[in-house]
Amino acid sequence: MRVLITGGAGFIGSHLADAYLLRGDEVFVIDDLSTGTIENIRHLKDNPRFHYTIDSVHNRPVTAELIDQCDVVFHLAAAVGVKLIVESPVRTIETNVRGTEVVLALANKKQKPVLIASTSEVYGLSTAVPFREDGNLVMGATTKGRWSYACSKAIDEFLALAYWREKKLPTTIVRLFNTVGPRQTGRYGMVIPTFVKQALAGRPITVYGDGKQTRCFGYVGDVVGALIKLMDHSQSVGQVFNIGSTEEISIVDLAEKIKELTHSDSEIAFVPYDDAYEEGFEDMPRRVPDTSKINKLVGFKPEMSLDGILETVISYHRGRTSSLDE
Repeated sequence: MRVLITGGAGFIGSHLADAYLLRGDEVFVIDDLSTGTIENIRHLKDNPRFHYTIDSVHNRPVTAELIDQCDVVFHLAAAVGVKLIVESPVRTIETNVRGTEVVLALANKKQKPVLIASTSEVYGLSTAVPFREDGNLVMGATTKGRWSYACSKAIDEFLALAYWREKKLPTTIVRLFNTVGPRQTGRYGMVIPTFVKQALAGRPITVYGDGKQTRCFGYVGDVVGALIKLMDHSQSVGQVFNIGSTEEISIVDLAEKIKELTHSDSEIAFVPYDDAYEEGFEDMPRRVPDTSKINKLVGFKPEMSLDGILETVISYHRGRTSSLDE
């Protein structure tokens, strides 16, 4: 099979490329390197079944040619990370909405199946935990910049489903919860690589807010396996699926666990949200997926525990000499 991955030089995209190449498929990647990095795919360059293009999906002729060459499309290219979203809202909205418009329109010409990566952020301020795919989305006020990301990804979902209903383009949507593993950068506010690098460097581990907010962290290998299974399953078309772990932990407990596993002397420093992001910043107190839908269809069940995930990330960063702001 010939697979196109937009955003394929990103953290998740590069692991998806690894998995398809290991399976024996041919992989095409397009990435403008705005948040991805060539380092993530450097190990693949010599593989004759791997091809990469450094460009934006907004370049319609280039994207059209890649889609025409491939059998399926994974649309992972997006603005990511709370820090980037708060600091660059125009870029966030335009990157997410316009990029998805281009990919769906071009895929529709040849009826190429598309899997769209959405996010747990779309659940917004909902308190109906664990979050179900058919649950209501509760958005914050438009004056709060952080919700621009959630809204832009929700529009992506509406558009993908509209293409399926109106034009019969095979589309599948996944709402990814916190996904972690080797190659993930802390540059855009990803908490685990940030904490690990802080702990290894002996710097303060910075917990935003009171640290009582909880998250579930899934291993990138488990998530990538689920993406491939969904693309292979005809009954995933026209559906929305949560993908992530259901192992819940508070951020302050996560900081303590990372401090312990790295044998670090770092202090845990609490930083008000207003100082970290913007005045009046709103966060979700809990973010837990209901994964029964994807489990029922393809048997998805996370295999890597949180401790296992942390050990892989710690090992990865111990082997690097990168700066905290990598």
